[in-house]
Amino acid sequence: MRILIVDVGGTNIKLRLGDGEEVRRVPSGPDLRPGTMVERVRAAAADWTFDHVSIGVPGPVKDGRLIDEPVNLGGGWVDFDLAHAFGAPTRVVNDAAMQALGSWESGKMLFLGLGTGLGSALVVDGLVLSLELAHLPYRRKRTFEDWLGTRGLERLGKKRWRAAVADVVAKLKAAMVCDEVVLGGGNVRKLDTLPPGCRRGDNARAFLGGVRLWDPAWRVI
Repeated sequence: MRILIVDVGGTNIKLRLGDGEEVRRVPSGPDLRPGTMVERVRAAAADWTFDHVSIGVPGPVKDGRLIDEPVNLGGGWVDFDLAHAFGAPTRVVNDAAMQALGSWESGKMLFLGLGTGLGSALVVDGLVLSLELAHLPYRRKRTFEDWLGTRGLERLGKKRWRAAVADVVAKLKAAMVCDEVVLGGGNVRKLDTLPPGCRRGDNARAFLGGVRLWDPAWRVI
């Protein structure tokens, strides 16, 4: 099995073969539609051979299909047949769930992706539960994503944003009764010190998650 792994972010789309090391990037953005994503990925991977596809997308996914349009991308995702477009068996999960799957090491783990938005997933005993915490209310009529996503970082500045990250992590870790929290996403590098009980994630773990998607020992819901 040769797996093409596609990690769709709000700024870039990253792709890699499951048994490879080279990571290729193509642009994403707030107007990205699924057909455009497929065209860009197929062009970037034209010299690669694959027979299965794993895709992480920044939106709510149930039973391998998007059930609502991603907030930080263009429209048309819900009814788009990605397996048909790629011409190969395809598994689609939330992008945070894919990175969480690749980040898990032991126990009950909460993953929070600090990127354009705020991704979240819970992993325990071979089960990955995709969460949608980003748009829940947090403070001052703003959501968790408004505080911890890129918009929050730009509005608050680093010092206040870091304080918000620490506060949210403490609250969610307690609420989920987690053994640890993994902080991933592109903005995690802006944290000089991690909150207690946290481990720094690595975006490359999303590719391991894309491989694990085809392992029958794992289940994503």
